[in-house]
Amino acid sequence: QVYFVESGGGLVKPGDALTLSCTASGSISSINGMGWYRQAPGKQREVVARFTSKGTPFYRDSVRGRFTISGDNARMTVDLHMNILKPEDTAVYYCNAYVENTDYWGQGTQVTVSA
Repeated sequence: QVYFVESGGGLVKPGDALTLSCTASGSISSINGMGWYRQAPGKQREVVARFTSKGTPFYRDSVRGRFTISGDNARMTVDLHMNILKPEDTAVYYCNAYVENTDYWGQGTQVTVSA
């Protein structure tokens, strides 16, 4: 079992910045990767940014250059630094850990970008 503590969501204006933080814990031998996903109303969950098993960061095209992922698979922490937020970034953001071929999810934190 993997447990998550997520924080940092909220209501911001377009152009603002926000940081999401996540710490995982549990009886985990090794984490293959951690990252952040999001799901907007009526849409499928999509990857935002994540670390691969080798620690390489991956970003979806729409956030590259605006968002930065930081953290460490070994320490089971991952942060998402979001800059120049846009209304289309509005979604529930979920922390993810890929452990032994299984995805584990945090409870989600709401990010709303609105004027």
